[in-house]
Amino acid sequence: QVQVVESGGGLVQSGGSLRLSCAASPRIFSIYVMGWYRQAPGKQRELVATIPTLGSTNYADSVKGRFTISGDIAKNTVYLQMNSLKPEDTAIYYCNIAAHGGGNYWGRGTQVTVSS
Repeated sequence: QVQVVESGGGLVQSGGSLRLSCAASPRIFSIYVMGWYRQAPGKQRELVATIPTLGSTNYADSVKGRFTISGDIAKNTVYLQMNSLKPEDTAIYYCNIAAHGGGNYWGRGTQVTVSS
């Protein structure tokens, strides 16, 4: 059974930085996109950033210029560098890996809290 595990969350002051990491095991084959989503209290889960096997990265407008997604498809790892954090970035951040054939894998999430 595939497990997706996030790490790197925590408490940071406004303007600070965090780097989230995500890894899947055992290895997932035929990945077509990896990404980060977040869910704030009382809100729906929303896309933060995605990195496809082919094509360009994609970011939510609210994080463009501040967050950077990177990853290694072959190693099933994906990262999210978050700079200039704001209190509104406070949420649980989830890693998602989607594969051809219907595989869609989620981690349990990591809490990011940004204090003002």
